[in-house]
Amino acid sequence: MKKIILLILLFASCLFGASDIKLSDINIANGKSIYVELKDEKYTSLKFLNKIYPVYKHPLKDKTYYAILPISYYAKAKKEKLLVYYKSGIKIKNLEIDLKIKKGDYKKEQLRVHSSKITLNKKDKKRAAKEYKEAMKIYNTTNKKNYISSNFILPLDSVVTSEFGKARVYNNKLKGYHGGTDYRAKVGTPIKASNDGVVVLVKNRFYAGGSIVIDHGRGIYTCYYHLSKFDAKQGQRVKKGEIIGLSGKSGRVTGPHLHFGVRVGGVQVDPLQFVSLINKNLI
Repeated sequence: MKKIILLILLFASCLFGASDIKLSDINIANGKSIYVELKDEKYTSLKFLNKIYPVYKHPLKDKTYYAILPISYYAKAKKEKLLVYYKSGIKIKNLEIDLKIKKGDYKKEQLRVHSSKITLNKKDKKRAAKEYKEAMKIYNTTNKKNYISSNFILPLDSVVTSEFGKARVYNNKLKGYHGGTDYRAKVGTPIKASNDGVVVLVKNRFYAGGSIVIDHGRGIYTCYYHLSKFDAKQGQRVKKGEIIGLSGKSGRVTGPHLHFGVRVGGVQVDPLQFVSLINKNLI
């Protein structure tokens, strides 16, 4: 009943004093994403957690615009202000919306890997740091072009073996959290592109192993890790469902599987929640 009331409030015509703004949620867990729909071209951008997010034309709906707000896994549980900027004559004004970030119910998992993947030598430290910097440069680049015109699909049909957000304890040492969703996949399983886009990274990396990253435009990237073979090249335009590689057990792993990840505006988010959110609201 409470959920129904919340949905009614979210989409009520007088919501926030603006009938042309709708949010998928106002009470969101860390690591998740929010979809914002705006029915007027006067809206220019949004500011949340000290970061500016652009407003884009909806790919399918007329006179409709949208923005996606990624909530960092490290965001603290508290109330935050969302600022929505809009044109008023020659001035830019803003209205405020109260959002509440709650702590996600993420569990811990114990993993055993080779000690060389935990305590790095000087050469591996340098390599890992270089690869991280290279990847973040990609994720923090927003291609204003949109490649998405249909729903997202999952890269393979298999059992989830590790969910997003789990605290990762390697060899009894806490090393962070799981930034994606792992699927059971024996070596050599074909992996599909989750949606249309451009391949921006094809590389064998220290932690992620065989890695492919696809740019879907407007700050959205999908990531496919621990591959054993690449069937796509950097700069290649790929279609949803196209085979981009084969699963494997490369990088820091306990066994063969596929790690599927999503980045929005440089922020790592829950890929399954993101796919569900976009398929329900954007397509």
